[in-house]
Amino acid sequence: MSPTSTPRTNAAMTSAMNSAMNSYSKSSDTTRILIVDDEPHIRSGLAKGLEKVVDVIDTAGDVNEALDRIDEHQYQVVIADIRLPGDRDGLDLVSLLAERSPETTVLVLTAHGTVETAVDAMRRGAFDFITKPVDLNLIREQVAKALGHQRLRHENFALKSRLAQAGAIGEIIGNCTVMQELFSQLRQVADTDATVFIQGESGTGKELIARALHDLSSRSKGPFIAVNLGAMPESLLESELFGHEKGAFTGASRQKPGCFEQARGGTLFLDEITEIPAKSQVDLLRVLETGRFNRIGGETMIESNARLVSATNKDPLALIEDGSFRDDLYYRLNIVPLHIPPLRKRRDDIPMLIEHFVNHFCDRHHREPKQFTDAAIEKLVNARWPGNVRQLRNAIERLVVTHIGDTIDVQHLPAELETKSAAATAPLRTLVEATEDAEKQAIQVALEACDFHREKTAKLLAVSVRTLHYKMSRYGLH
Repeated sequence: MSPTSTPRTNAAMTSAMNSAMNSYSKSSDTTRILIVDDEPHIRSGLAKGLEKVVDVIDTAGDVNEALDRIDEHQYQVVIADIRLPGDRDGLDLVSLLAERSPETTVLVLTAHGTVETAVDAMRRGAFDFITKPVDLNLIREQVAKALGHQRLRHENFALKSRLAQAGAIGEIIGNCTVMQELFSQLRQVADTDATVFIQGESGTGKELIARALHDLSSRSKGPFIAVNLGAMPESLLESELFGHEKGAFTGASRQKPGCFEQARGGTLFLDEITEIPAKSQVDLLRVLETGRFNRIGGETMIESNARLVSATNKDPLALIEDGSFRDDLYYRLNIVPLHIPPLRKRRDDIPMLIEHFVNHFCDRHHREPKQFTDAAIEKLVNARWPGNVRQLRNAIERLVVTHIGDTIDVQHLPAELETKSAAATAPLRTLVEATEDAEKQAIQVALEACDFHREKTAKLLAVSVRTLHYKMSRYGLH
């Protein structure tokens, strides 16, 4: 994706991108390839057939001559015959190029093609394998494909450089203020054993945050165990968390360690924590308080030293108010709270996310590099994204896989994609946004009316003091 395709990126991000791309543009303005074959007529024939595809074509008759050329020039593509004169052949050249010039893409030619030779060439780093006699149309397609593949690699490198300067952590991408604040919190608490409670809507990347906490900690060499409690039957939950002994119940044919045991020395991530039933809440609270547990049917207490990270997409205080979630468990889990903003609150990050997903899925699905027009990006930036980053990711993957061509415009976007300006009657905000804004304003007014006395304010608003404290923290009211 070109830099001009992301009109909403900020100055720092654009500067980082330009810096990362400068070194590539110096070598990629002119496409240069090297043809290595011991037969002069094949070298000249290939050179003539490719003269309209690339800018500069050099030739060599053996490996030594090819290496001399490579020492003098930077080649995007090398086309090499397998059988070359001298003590080194084309396969040796592939290996040498992987060491000396790993950014160069290699196509291997041979009239003696076998499966074993093809596998060997690919294993050493060749991009593709073509048999003689060479079809010039095919070789042109392969060279164009190799150049496209190399361009994608450089774009990936530029993106990684930009993300590094933008402050991305792991697979979490974000350059807006709210994400930078979240990254700062992550770095501050990662290398501690404090339990972390992550809140965010579905699709915002709660598990990615948990993984980042693990990867940034001294526990990173230990296991990362993720469990979705909302998708687990109640009858299996206790066994899944704490394990069981052989014969503990019908069907327990062997001893099985639970998630707490599997995560020893590492991190245990419990997603959808507010979905667990009352009994399991008591069991979990006991482990948090004592640091020990025992398997179902077992008598030996097992020490738990896993770092616990939990997450939910619901309001835990509302669940505490209606009695479905224990307040003592919540306060045990909520030592360090982290809030992940929905995608609609970080629209400036969408162009960078689009570019990241395009490069990722082009590489993953072996597609030619693609780019979005500015108009298409603008529509994606203004889309509602109720499924947040997960929905955006899925939409980009679908476009990469199904779209024919290298440019994606507005008309190619999913028909169901709804934007803020899709219809005159469409609300400018989601119901959640409108409710949050109204709630924040109501709390602010009540605080001022009560001279910021929290007990009086809570009584005026007909909520508990702890609910008021949580809401104030969430909305940044002090």
